[in-house]
Amino acid sequence: MLAMARILFGCSAVLAQDVKFNFMPGTDFSKFKTYKWVAIEGAMHPDQIIDQQIKQAIDAQLASKGLTKSDSEDADLYIGYQVSITQEKEWSAYGTGGVGWRRGGGMATVTSSTLQIGTLGFDVYDRANKQLIWRGSATKTLNPPKDPEKRQKNLEKAIAKLLKDFPPKPKK
Repeated sequence: MLAMARILFGCSAVLAQDVKFNFMPGTDFSKFKTYKWVAIEGAMHPDQIIDQQIKQAIDAQLASKGLTKSDSEDADLYIGYQVSITQEKEWSAYGTGGVGWRRGGGMATVTSSTLQIGTLGFDVYDRANKQLIWRGSATKTLNPPKDPEKRQKNLEKAIAKLLKDFPPKPKK
């Protein structure tokens, strides 16, 4: 299963990307200034190289939003991520042959292929309240490029899209 990490977001050219997020209503995100990385218990993680690439891309996005990474247990937020790969069957059919009143039936050919679907989940916890306050996920059909620089750019784009609406804008 860890081999899947090699083809996750940082390593994928996308056919489609679905981003979802949810957050705890009433949370004042403006009060949070620092964050600390934590491990999500039972979460799947990629190899060390991709793990660092994912964390660096998230760090860059959070820094652009005014948050500072900390190693202190007193950080305002605890953050973590996890990855998963699922497989889906895709069926294609096409027909050949007869059309018309007296012609016989045609032939149909059916083929199947297996698609790999990768998901990166990202959680944000309020350390003081010990509550999950924001959760986002990005899901893609994977087709990894061979070029490491292209994979890194894909990873950065996926995480930028995932964190586009973090923190949520306060309602006026």
